[in-house]
Amino acid sequence: MEIPDYSPLFIAVVLFKWAVFIWDEYLTWRQRRVVLNKTTVPEPLSHVLDEETMNKTRRYSLDKMTFGFWQSLYSEVETNIILLLFALPWAWDRSGDILNKVPLDWIKDSEIFQSLIFVFFFSVFGLITGLPWSIYSTFVLEARHNFNKQTPGFFVKDTIKKFIVMQLIAMPLLALLIWIIKIGGPYFFVYAWLFTLAVSIVLITVYPSYIAPLFDKFTPMEEGPLKTAIEKLASSVQFPLAELFVVEGSKRSSHSNAYFVGLIKKRIVLFDTLMVGLHPDNKVDEEKKDKAGENQDENKEAEQPTTSGEKKTTNEKKRKGCTDEEVLAVLGHELGHWKMWHIPKNFLISAINTFLCFAVFAYLYQKPEIYQAFGFHNSMPILIGLFIIFQFIFGPYEMILSFAMTLLSRRFEFQADEYAVKLELEGKLDDGSTKLKSALIQLQVDNLGFPYSDWLYSTFYYSHPPILDRLKGIDAAKEALSKKTD
Repeated sequence: MEIPDYSPLFIAVVLFKWAVFIWDEYLTWRQRRVVLNKTTVPEPLSHVLDEETMNKTRRYSLDKMTFGFWQSLYSEVETNIILLLFALPWAWDRSGDILNKVPLDWIKDSEIFQSLIFVFFFSVFGLITGLPWSIYSTFVLEARHNFNKQTPGFFVKDTIKKFIVMQLIAMPLLALLIWIIKIGGPYFFVYAWLFTLAVSIVLITVYPSYIAPLFDKFTPMEEGPLKTAIEKLASSVQFPLAELFVVEGSKRSSHSNAYFVGLIKKRIVLFDTLMVGLHPDNKVDEEKKDKAGENQDENKEAEQPTTSGEKKTTNEKKRKGCTDEEVLAVLGHELGHWKMWHIPKNFLISAINTFLCFAVFAYLYQKPEIYQAFGFHNSMPILIGLFIIFQFIFGPYEMILSFAMTLLSRRFEFQADEYAVKLELEGKLDDGSTKLKSALIQLQVDNLGFPYSDWLYSTFYYSHPPILDRLKGIDAAKEALSKKTD
């Protein structure tokens, strides 16, 4: 069998991908050492995190890293096989063969339709090859640590629905992008950039109302003290709150979250797993207690002070989710992102990056040697040019940009924490710093997040600062802001 004549560009791409894989696994190895060696509960978390739960966080972290290694290795091998066997030009030619069977000449000669067939082919391929990993992650890894709440039927239905919705959105947008590049002339990259910006804005607008409800149940928050307190907090900082929803995230997982969306009028969304009163695990625990016939005397005994003098009740250690005051503190943090324009800043950076990438693409995409390096000797499809240039040639640049954005994200998180402290000092968020710290600790425990981290690993991978750094940062922010106030 004759060995293909791989070009220097092709070899450089393959070597770079393996270098990135080795670097990622080196960082993961560093974090694994920390997980294996750190066995004591950190003092700031000791009132919530006991030794039993600490061991659970260690096992969960190790399981995730092991799973991540094998999944990454498989993905790397799969990608390299596709490249080395020149499967991309083969799939492109087969897409053309399918198109030639259509009895309409204007479709037979259409690069756009051939591109759509090509993308659909690899979408189905990715769905099939990724399904075993998704099944294992959901029904073995997450289930082993009591996070998975999905039934097999829900999983199948959700997977099919995601695939269909993605195709319905991606296919027309891809066709329009290729069309713009084909007819745009020498300044097509400007029109392509404006198109992607418009699409981003439209998706941000329609996602919360029309796309997200296809996958999860959103319910307006019931009237009560928490809703009133959230509305009061939002009003105190002129946050344009339009809607307040609770999403039934517990149908998928026990992991929790909170976010807001919307361009002008904002929608705040809280996961039911975020709130102690709605967390399904707490309801199950209460039902078990009722069935077991636990009486008030036993509850009082559980609430006796510990030898250290701290009241650590069984309910406090085992409860899941945040109290109303802690939820407010978390929202105070999220309001910090809004107040300091973190989302628009990220959007601006993304827009500038997209413009630069399209400008470089305009310079490169008509160079035959780029296509020939990946097996395309007789054609230069726009879709393939987009894929090769954005996915492979921009690889080193994207790696540097990703690292820079991770550092920026961590800075934004510290700033948002500081804003929650500022709300407390202004009298808008009662005991905000203490409640934010307790909320972060509770979420760390609920999600079985390992409390220690290797500095290099966290620097590259953590978009949020490690929990111990955030707790110190909140204390430092309160001290600094208090001095300014004085």
